[in-house]
Amino acid sequence: MQVLNTFKLPKNFRGKNAFVVQLWWLIQSLFFRNSPQFLYGFRRFVLRLFGAEIGKKVIIRPTVRITYPWKVSIGDYSWIGDDVVLYSLGKIEIGKNVVISQKSYLCAASHDYLKQDFPIFAKKITIKDECWLATDVFVAPGITINKGTVVGSRSSVYKDLPENKICMGNPAKVIRERKIE
Repeated sequence: MQVLNTFKLPKNFRGKNAFVVQLWWLIQSLFFRNSPQFLYGFRRFVLRLFGAEIGKKVIIRPTVRITYPWKVSIGDYSWIGDDVVLYSLGKIEIGKNVVISQKSYLCAASHDYLKQDFPIFAKKITIKDECWLATDVFVAPGITINKGTVVGSRSSVYKDLPENKICMGNPAKVIRERKIE
């Protein structure tokens, strides 16, 4: 079993010093979260100030929570919906024209529960161009969802998903091809 008093955070795990981390959390809770719905440009600006790579016309709702913006990139014209969590202890790369719907959770880190010191590790999540993650989708660390794939609501993604598919379930599985008319 884990013995938590032996846990050690890896050196530079957060990617910035404690002051910057705390400043981000303060700015996020006071200004980002309380900004009016229509101030998408303001939220893009704030995220870029903290090192996020944010493309053109990205829509990020004010209730989105991002742990470390300097570990996040979002491509042009993507939408990040209400109450989405980008748990960016590891890198999260979101492509162009991606929709991540409300209450989805992208988790780019976990713990090795087989080791007594319960070490934390980060693994990059990649969501390629033109994907849609419907409401309340969970994406595990290290996952790639390939171009054009749709993940159905309340699905959990524990393995990479192929291109241009419709996937759903827990765990998410391919249901059929995605064909655009």
